[in-house]
Amino acid sequence: MGQLETNAGRSELREVALPRRSRQSTTDRIERGFDHLIDLLAVDRVLDKQAIDVEQLGEPRIIALEPIELSVVIPCLDEAETVGNCILKAHYALDRMGIRGEVLVADNGSRDDSVQIAEELGARVVHVEERGYGAALMAGIEAARGQFIVMGDADDSYDFTQIPKFYERLREGADLVQGCRLPAGGGKVLPGAMPWLHRLGNPALTWLVRKMFKAPINDVYCGMRAFRRELYDRLDQRCTGMEFATEMIIKSTLFGARISEIPIVLHPDGRSAHRPHLRTFHDGWKTLRYFLIQSPRWAFLAPATMLAVFGLMGYVLVYSPWQIANIAFDAHTLLVATLSILVAVQVAACGVLAKTFAGFEGLLPRDERLEQLSHTFTLERCLLLSAALVSSGMGVVLWKLSIWFDSGFAALDYSQTLRVLIPAVGAIALGVQAASSSFLLSVLRMRRR
Repeated sequence: MGQLETNAGRSELREVALPRRSRQSTTDRIERGFDHLIDLLAVDRVLDKQAIDVEQLGEPRIIALEPIELSVVIPCLDEAETVGNCILKAHYALDRMGIRGEVLVADNGSRDDSVQIAEELGARVVHVEERGYGAALMAGIEAARGQFIVMGDADDSYDFTQIPKFYERLREGADLVQGCRLPAGGGKVLPGAMPWLHRLGNPALTWLVRKMFKAPINDVYCGMRAFRRELYDRLDQRCTGMEFATEMIIKSTLFGARISEIPIVLHPDGRSAHRPHLRTFHDGWKTLRYFLIQSPRWAFLAPATMLAVFGLMGYVLVYSPWQIANIAFDAHTLLVATLSILVAVQVAACGVLAKTFAGFEGLLPRDERLEQLSHTFTLERCLLLSAALVSSGMGVVLWKLSIWFDSGFAALDYSQTLRVLIPAVGAIALGVQAASSSFLLSVLRMRRR
């Protein structure tokens, strides 16, 4: 019965469409025909669902789970207005490709009719209690059975009929296929599809990803992408919020995945009941914070290097015989320079500790240079260096104390005394820092042996 109604609908579509061809432009005909096709596909899905329900009232059936090649995962939170269009377009794409696939909706606690609509249109619904864009996607991907995964938002801003393009890139050998909405990568943003603030923020964050991690992409925030299931399992993603998308790109780059990019068109979303879930400044800061967490070199080592250079320049100015524009660099300059070096060493130590921990936890790939450095500077050698620094500093302090004692605790030459004591105190502090950081580094490394 459902097939007869569908065929009748297709005949009616042809009868209606043919007389209008002389009056409509090519674009209008394509869009109108596609809308009819989506409606017909919706009827097919609902009738198939009803047929399955009728069969289930009879004798129990044993259904074998056949292997799935492609899974379409759609995170959803109160998207009753648009999730149906996304599901229908995804089914249309799978039917056109002729492969066995599935459409899976990861519902994050919707209070509208999103779940009912998804189930009626033949999508498999996974209920996710933990809130967050990333949490919904992780649960949906874990439940997916396909060797290839396509993900996209449920607001109808992405065209799921373009899935075959992503699928072909995966079949050609790519591990991650990233959509690009921005003109820099050949994409297009339709009027009203992206707020002006996002038009500025997205290119800026993308530039940071390209600069900090050498990621070969032009749109870091695009929510439509495809990837191999084995890549996702290898990345071991942790972010449960909007930064889930950028985490995938950064980790894929760091772990040497084969990344490809496809230009797409961003459409205005079809929602009117509520505002977008993305919070511009809040999620933008969380993304920037994640960039720094994933890059100890930029978060720790770069500022540590600048501080160390600044401190060493201060020492050169104080102890060199030359003067610059008759400026007297004395104990005050030495104090600031010593503080700069102390902070630089502490920040650099935090960077080494962070990178070691991230490597052992799988957050970052293991750094071979850091491994060689740790074998060179063992705990014992670092403790010897620490002891030498502390002993030297204490020796200078005791020497100055003995001079003060011999003078009957008289007033000392302020400038000459501090020129010696400040470096001595700095050496003691450096020795203590080196010892404590070395012990902590050994604890982190011991944890995974």
